[in-house]
Amino acid sequence: QVQLVESGGGLVQAGGSLRLSCAASGRTFTIYTMGWFRQAPGKEREFVAAIRWSGGNTYDADSVKGRFAISRDNAKNTVYLQMNSLKPEDTAVYYCAAVTSSYRYTSQVDYDYWGQGTQVTVSS
Repeated sequence: QVQLVESGGGLVQAGGSLRLSCAASGRTFTIYTMGWFRQAPGKEREFVAAIRWSGGNTYDADSVKGRFAISRDNAKNTVYLQMNSLKPEDTAVYYCAAVTSSYRYTSQVDYDYWGQGTQVTVSS
Protein backbone atom coordinates (compact mmCIF):
# COMPACT_ATOMS: atom_id res chain seq x y z
CA GLN A 1 0.00 0.00 0.00
CA VAL A 2 1.03 3.57 -0.70
CA GLN A 3 -0.42 6.55 1.14
CA LEU A 4 -0.46 10.02 -0.41
CA VAL A 5 -1.09 13.34 1.33
CA GLU A 6 -1.35 16.60 -0.60
CA SER A 7 -0.82 20.08 0.78
CA GLY A 8 -0.28 23.61 -0.45
CA GLY A 9 -3.60 24.52 -2.01
CA GLY A 10 -5.33 27.83 -1.39
CA LEU A 11 -6.69 31.03 -2.85
CA VAL A 12 -4.53 33.09 -5.18
CA GLN A 13 -5.08 35.94 -7.60
CA ALA A 14 -4.72 35.44 -11.33
CA GLY A 15 -1.07 35.64 -12.35
CA GLY A 16 0.07 34.37 -8.97
CA SER A 17 1.87 31.17 -7.97
CA LEU A 18 1.33 28.20 -5.69
CA ARG A 19 3.34 25.09 -4.95
CA LEU A 20 1.57 21.86 -4.16
CA SER A 21 3.28 19.04 -2.30
CA CYS A 22 2.46 15.34 -2.17
CA ALA A 23 4.10 13.22 0.49
CA ALA A 24 4.18 9.48 -0.17
CA SER A 25 4.54 6.81 2.50
CA GLY A 26 4.27 3.06 2.76
CA ARG A 27 5.60 0.89 -0.06
CA THR A 28 7.13 3.79 -1.98
CA PHE A 29 9.70 1.48 -3.58
CA THR A 30 6.86 0.12 -5.73
CA ILE A 31 6.13 3.50 -7.35
CA TYR A 32 6.89 3.86 -11.07
CA THR A 33 5.32 7.25 -11.68
CA MET A 34 3.72 10.04 -9.69
CA GLY A 35 1.12 12.28 -11.26
CA TRP A 36 -1.09 15.26 -10.65
CA PHE A 37 -4.70 15.47 -11.84
CA ARG A 38 -7.32 18.13 -11.32
CA GLN A 39 -11.09 18.25 -11.31
CA ALA A 40 -13.11 21.43 -11.71
CA PRO A 41 -16.79 21.57 -10.73
CA GLY A 42 -18.94 19.82 -13.30
CA LYS A 43 -15.95 18.57 -15.26
CA GLU A 44 -14.09 15.30 -15.54
CA ARG A 45 -10.82 14.75 -13.77
CA GLU A 46 -7.96 15.62 -16.11
CA PHE A 47 -4.27 14.85 -16.29
CA VAL A 48 -1.94 17.72 -15.38
CA ALA A 49 1.60 16.35 -15.08
CA ALA A 50 3.60 13.24 -14.22
CA ILE A 51 7.14 12.32 -13.23
CA ARG A 52 8.99 9.02 -13.24
CA TRP A 53 9.99 8.09 -9.69
CA SER A 54 13.43 7.01 -10.87
CA GLY A 55 15.01 8.83 -13.77
CA GLY A 56 12.89 11.92 -13.28
CA ASN A 57 11.40 12.20 -16.77
CA THR A 58 8.47 14.60 -16.73
CA TYR A 59 5.32 14.94 -18.79
CA ASP A 60 2.93 17.90 -18.89
CA ALA A 61 -0.55 18.47 -20.27
CA ASP A 62 -0.68 21.07 -23.05
CA SER A 63 -2.95 23.27 -20.93
CA VAL A 64 -0.23 23.81 -18.32
CA LYS A 65 2.93 23.50 -20.39
CA GLY A 66 5.29 26.38 -19.67
CA ARG A 67 3.38 27.41 -16.53
CA PHE A 68 3.44 24.34 -14.27
CA ALA A 69 6.44 22.21 -13.37
CA ILE A 70 6.47 18.85 -11.60
CA SER A 71 9.49 17.77 -9.58
CA ARG A 72 10.39 15.24 -6.91
CA ASP A 73 12.61 14.78 -3.91
CA ASN A 74 13.17 11.06 -3.57
CA ALA A 75 14.91 11.46 -0.21
CA LYS A 76 11.71 13.00 1.16
CA ASN A 77 9.36 10.80 -0.89
CA THR A 78 7.69 14.00 -2.01
CA VAL A 79 6.47 15.29 -5.36
CA TYR A 80 5.83 18.95 -6.05
CA LEU A 81 3.74 20.87 -8.54
CA GLN A 82 4.96 24.43 -9.00
CA MET A 83 2.15 26.45 -10.57
CA ASN A 84 2.96 29.86 -12.04
CA SER A 85 0.93 32.37 -14.04
CA LEU A 86 -2.24 30.91 -12.61
CA LYS A 87 -5.52 31.54 -14.41
CA PRO A 88 -9.12 31.36 -13.13
CA GLU A 89 -9.59 28.25 -15.30
CA ASP A 90 -6.94 26.49 -13.19
CA THR A 91 -9.41 26.49 -10.31
CA ALA A 92 -10.00 22.88 -9.30
CA VAL A 93 -9.34 20.23 -6.72
CA TYR A 94 -5.85 18.90 -7.40
CA TYR A 95 -5.10 15.25 -6.73
CA CYS A 96 -1.80 13.46 -6.39
CA ALA A 97 -1.64 9.85 -7.57
CA ALA A 98 0.82 6.99 -7.87
CA VAL A 99 1.31 4.26 -10.48
CA THR A 100 2.73 0.97 -9.24
CA SER A 101 1.55 -1.51 -11.85
CA SER A 102 2.40 -0.12 -15.29
CA TYR A 103 4.35 2.53 -17.17
CA ARG A 104 1.23 4.31 -18.41
CA TYR A 105 0.47 7.67 -16.78
CA THR A 106 -2.03 9.90 -18.62
CA SER A 107 -5.32 8.30 -17.57
CA GLN A 108 -6.96 7.99 -14.17
CA VAL A 109 -7.24 4.25 -14.64
CA ASP A 110 -3.44 3.98 -14.87
CA TYR A 111 -3.10 5.03 -11.23
CA ASP A 112 -3.34 2.73 -8.24
CA TYR A 113 -3.30 5.16 -5.31
CA TRP A 114 -4.79 8.62 -4.80
CA GLY A 115 -4.52 11.41 -2.28
CA GLN A 116 -7.51 13.20 -0.80
CA GLY A 117 -7.12 16.30 -2.96
CA THR A 118 -6.36 19.94 -2.24
CA GLN A 119 -8.42 22.91 -3.41
CA VAL A 120 -6.85 25.56 -5.63
CA THR A 121 -8.91 28.67 -6.31
CA VAL A 122 -7.71 31.39 -8.67
CA SER A 123 -9.59 34.67 -8.52
CA SER A 124 -9.79 37.05 -11.46
